[in-house]
Amino acid sequence: MAGKKKDELLHSAVKDHAIDKNTDINAILKSMEESGGFESRNLAEGVDILKRMMDEPKCTKFLSFVAALMSTGARGIVRDMLKNKMFDAVITTCGALDHDIARYYDKYYAGDFRMDDRELLDKAVHRLGNVLVPMAAYGPLIEEKVQALLADMYKEGRKDIATYEITDKIGSTLGESSFLYWAHKNKIPVIVPGIVDGAVGSQVWLFHQQHRDFKLDILKDQNLLSNLVFDAKKSGAFMIGGGISKHHTLWWNQYRGGLDYAVYITTAPEWDGSLSGALVAEAISWGKVTTKARQTTIHGEASTLLPFIYAALLKR
Repeated sequence: MAGKKKDELLHSAVKDHAIDKNTDINAILKSMEESGGFESRNLAEGVDILKRMMDEPKCTKFLSFVAALMSTGARGIVRDMLKNKMFDAVITTCGALDHDIARYYDKYYAGDFRMDDRELLDKAVHRLGNVLVPMAAYGPLIEEKVQALLADMYKEGRKDIATYEITDKIGSTLGESSFLYWAHKNKIPVIVPGIVDGAVGSQVWLFHQQHRDFKLDILKDQNLLSNLVFDAKKSGAFMIGGGISKHHTLWWNQYRGGLDYAVYITTAPEWDGSLSGALVAEAISWGKVTTKARQTTIHGEASTLLPFIYAALLKR
């Protein structure tokens, strides 16, 4: 902003919203662009960037998200984005696999952030924020399903496997309510760099105890990412939440000079220096996002924002 003249700075007046019962979501987003509203402008810009990214035929598109989101109804949005082939690759965490399996075979329930966790333990119920996860629908169920599919892979002679091969196998055993099913059906690789940090990963380790020639080769995942990144004419990412899924997406794209499109949703603050709090703009200094990229960071809670973002993309 330094050195700009006053008329260059004051070129876009703040306008009030004017919404009636006939106003559609994209008109509201357009109004948000002009509202001067603090995060509302970032949300409107994020939808515009995602639309441009999806309209770019030569762009390799990455979707990253954190596991906890799959315990909520937002799982259905991720599922439908993969069903509609909006992305070419997924990077996530092990819990996303856990929740997808558990919710395909059983149910989670609405709870409250202020429930008595000691009482829940006595009733064999886990609490994930305000979502209730019956223990029987989680650990024991995941153990049964994952051990069976790992045994199938072993019998097929597949003993040196990448995480994208495990996730593809899981998807092949599930149905249409599962995001892994649609990734499998549409040949979209799902990569889990921290796979041992969750129930599915623990089952891989447990299977290995009885089958010492069964190996998890995470470098095969890196070879796949290398091919995706170096073959990309352009690349873009929609990153929902931080941590390893966000970082792995950014990390690999630095090798092609950075992302050309980047939209990031986070609730984390920037001032603690965390990766989750870091704005997408910070990644420019690392070469993980190009200097000319269309990019924005939206501060907000993803399960609240995703339905509106997805609806707006469908409308456009």
